[in-house]
Amino acid sequence: METEQQLLNAIVSGESQAMRRLYDRFSGYTTAIALRYIPDYDAVRDVLQDSFVSILTNVRQFDFRGEGTLKAWVARIVVNHAIDWIKEHERNITISDMPKEVVDDDVPDVDDVPPDILDAMIGQLPVGYRTVLNLYVFEQLSHKDIAKRLGIKESSSASQFFHAKKLLAEMIRKYRYSQAI
Repeated sequence: METEQQLLNAIVSGESQAMRRLYDRFSGYTTAIALRYIPDYDAVRDVLQDSFVSILTNVRQFDFRGEGTLKAWVARIVVNHAIDWIKEHERNITISDMPKEVVDDDVPDVDDVPPDILDAMIGQLPVGYRTVLNLYVFEQLSHKDIAKRLGIKESSSASQFFHAKKLLAEMIRKYRYSQAI
């Protein structure tokens, strides 16, 4: 398999099929990322189109720092475009600050939930919950960074994450119950 460095070198040298190989290599991965944020296939196609235009336009300026950095860069661009799409098309991505309450840090065990089922559950979360959950869990951003990125308060980010975990845990419990019957 072609390394990221080899692929980048082919793109920079103007090889005619190199950009297509970049797309083919990352299209499935980027689709999965975008679907975590936007569970609408038509919207995801739009986000991916915009993302790949940005990727292919800027790939020559990408600073390669080792295997895996291209994949991470591509993922970051897709996440940024997905969040921009959400901000433009979704209403009410924030909720008001919740009163301080005892936080239940129990994270539901997802090991026995198939990935496609878990993705579908995440896709059913309200947009604000889903966005914060993805940024916190998958992108490993702090609530401070999430707040800055989404233009919300840090406490709103934490509150949305708390409620997303609770709702997701309930969905997982219902799924397990349905599987036990």
